[in-house]
Amino acid sequence: MTLFNDTELFTTGLAGKKVFDIPDSELILIDNFFTKEESDRFYERLLRKTKWREYEMEIYDKTYTVPRMIAWYEDKDNPGADLKGPDWNYELLTIRGRVEKETQQDFNTVLLNLYRDGNDGVGWHSDKEHNTGPNPIIASVTFGETRMFRLRHKYSKEIPQIEIPLHHGSFLLMAGTTNSFWQHQVPKTARNVLPRINLTFRQTHRNL
Repeated sequence: MTLFNDTELFTTGLAGKKVFDIPDSELILIDNFFTKEESDRFYERLLRKTKWREYEMEIYDKTYTVPRMIAWYEDKDNPGADLKGPDWNYELLTIRGRVEKETQQDFNTVLLNLYRDGNDGVGWHSDKEHNTGPNPIIASVTFGETRMFRLRHKYSKEIPQIEIPLHHGSFLLMAGTTNSFWQHQVPKTARNVLPRINLTFRQTHRNL
C-alpha cells in the first residue's frame, strides 16, 4: 500500500534543513528526515499497533475530551514512571534512535498524538514545565497527512505568526527559549484529510 504520494495534498516537502531566524527561539526543520518508504511503514504500524486512548482535561472546573487520541511511552527506570505502562516497541525505539543521533540528546519519554481527521487539532499553548523545565528540548516527528503547525510570540504581538506545514516524515526541533516565549497550535481544518500521527520526544524529570 502506498500512502501520501507527492500530490498537492500529500506532499513530503523538499529535502534539507531549515533553521528559522526568529527571536527568542531555536527552531529547526528537516523535511524528509525519514524516507517515503520508512514513513509509510512507521505510519501504518504506529496507527495499527498503538493503544490509542482519549484524553480528558479540566478547564475552569469542567472536564473536556480533547479532539485527538494520545499515547504515552516512558522509560521504566525513569523515577515516577508508570511501571504498568506500555513498553517501547521496535518502531518507537528506531525513531527515537534516529532522533537522538541527530540531536545528540537523550530522550526518555514520547507523547503520540493521533489527529484522525480535520476535526482534530490542538489549540494555542506552551508545553507544561513541571516535569521538563521551562525550556525543554522537544523533538517532533510527523507521519501521515500534512497539517499546519503555527507559532505565535507570547509577548511581542508585532512579530508575525509562523506557519510551518509538517509533512510526512518531517522532523522539527524546538529548543532554547522557544517554549518560554512562543505558543504553538495545530488548527482544525475543513479539508477532507487523512490521519496524522505526531510524536514529541522529551526529557522528563520529576521532582519526587
